[in-house]
Amino acid sequence: MRTSSMRRFTATRGRQGGVVLVLALIFLLLMTVLAIAASGTSLIQLRLVGGLRSSQIADFGAESALRGAEWKLWTASNGTPMTCTSSGPDCYMYDATTPNTTVDAFRAAPGWLATGATTYAAGVLTAASSDKSFRLSKDPVYVIEDLGVELPSGFGSQHESGQTAPGTGNTSTDSHIYRITARSTGSNDNTVRVIETTFAAKAN
Repeated sequence: MRTSSMRRFTATRGRQGGVVLVLALIFLLLMTVLAIAASGTSLIQLRLVGGLRSSQIADFGAESALRGAEWKLWTASNGTPMTCTSSGPDCYMYDATTPNTTVDAFRAAPGWLATGATTYAAGVLTAASSDKSFRLSKDPVYVIEDLGVELPSGFGSQHESGQTAPGTGNTSTDSHIYRITARSTGSNDNTVRVIETTFAAKAN
């Protein structure tokens, strides 16, 4: 009688131990799935942050090249020679009747393109920067176009909103409107930023 009772107790305890083991395995599986999902979300967020940071660095690089080109035009207006021709590359003369394919390609290319452009490597954000956290994958580049003589209001097309043909006037004293297009990568070649502006300066 006592032996039979002990056997039933042992069998019941063994079944309970089996149920606990199955439940523990199920909970362990659920925790593993949750951990994998959380790590996947963290990796996605890390990539998003990295992409945003690369975009910001590309913006800084393009802006730096833009300011460098403006400084070049400003110093040119004070006597440093800069010649604008149809073939560039120092400066391109804009002509609406004969579009410049090199400049058009530079302005519209979806990826990286430096053909016909001037390299800007005088800034802090360059490919050779010692600060690896802000190093660009390529040096920024820019293109300068002479849109013609700046005209006052009521005397023809306003160059700031677009020029239809080169202006005319005393090129040694009149201010010209220059269109500057700057292009920069981020920390890798997958991020490219293009910034464009106009700048008035006295022609040589």
